[in-house]
Amino acid sequence: MPDQADAQPANRFERRRAQTRGALIAAAQQILAEQGTSEASIQQIAERADVGFGSFYNHFQTKAELFEAAVVGALEEYGKLIDSITGDVDDPAEVFAVSVRLTFRLADTHPELTRVLRYGGLPYIHADFGLGPRALRDIEKGNASGRFRVDNPLVALSAVGGSLLGLLQLKSSDKSDKSGQAGPGADEQMAELILRMLGLTPEEAHEVARRPLPVGAS
Repeated sequence: MPDQADAQPANRFERRRAQTRGALIAAAQQILAEQGTSEASIQQIAERADVGFGSFYNHFQTKAELFEAAVVGALEEYGKLIDSITGDVDDPAEVFAVSVRLTFRLADTHPELTRVLRYGGLPYIHADFGLGPRALRDIEKGNASGRFRVDNPLVALSAVGGSLLGLLQLKSSDKSDKSGQAGPGADEQMAELILRMLGLTPEEAHEVARRPLPVGAS
């Protein structure tokens, strides 16, 4: 479920608690983004968050609990970003295409978020928060409208989620070694492949994957 910090604090004490919790989660996200691991000590996390060491245990019992909250928060942030950009798009196929293309561009526009997703995204594909339920929702909408032809939406979700995380890894590799593995138009190519997997004809997938992105996507 989404992090409890999303609830509005009722008073000053609760607001301060929420701020401290948020600072700890943000620090954990920064560490994941920079190091790709959760090996930092609690003392290092507290220093990064600019809170007292003892404050950690007012919010989390273990480091693992904190880093899970960090990944959950990143997934929700990404899901809400995609929802806000595709909210006015009626075609489920176009929603998927936009989501894929934006995922590819996240490596440039939101590098910290991208690294957190690469670190912890795979185990959460079928979670009830973040990316999974949104993708499943759009697959089912596409099926209901006849736009997609998917026998098992959960299997399709696994394929889509793995493809998107693989795309993030490809983008990261391309940036680091300049090998040209992901050149211009790679986002559209990946979107086209996913749309074909979901049941669009090659011609339909090619056209939808190359539509102009919605306002606010760049």
